[in-house]
Amino acid sequence: MTKDERDRAEARFNKAAKAADDARTGKKDRDASAKAVLDNMARLKALRLAKEAAEPAQPAAVKKPRGKSTKQSGAKAPALSDWLSSQQSGGRRT
Repeated sequence: MTKDERDRAEARFNKAAKAADDARTGKKDRDASAKAVLDNMARLKALRLAKEAAEPAQPAAVKKPRGKSTKQSGAKAPALSDWLSSQQSGGRRT
């Protein structure tokens, strides 16, 4: 094996070792940042729950039941041509 071949082989080995090392440290960085985000989310959730527990409970908004509309369901709607003519005579243009 010549010195040139040995140098190339060593360079390939060093390149592979450096890539593996970068992958390990990159994973550590990602894990650390993910843990920081999860810790912050947990802290904020605890603060929100404590705030909600300290405030008095507010009554839920009461919804009115919807009744039947004022229109009679048996009444027939005017024909389209009648409706269009009433809209036109009322100042609307189609």
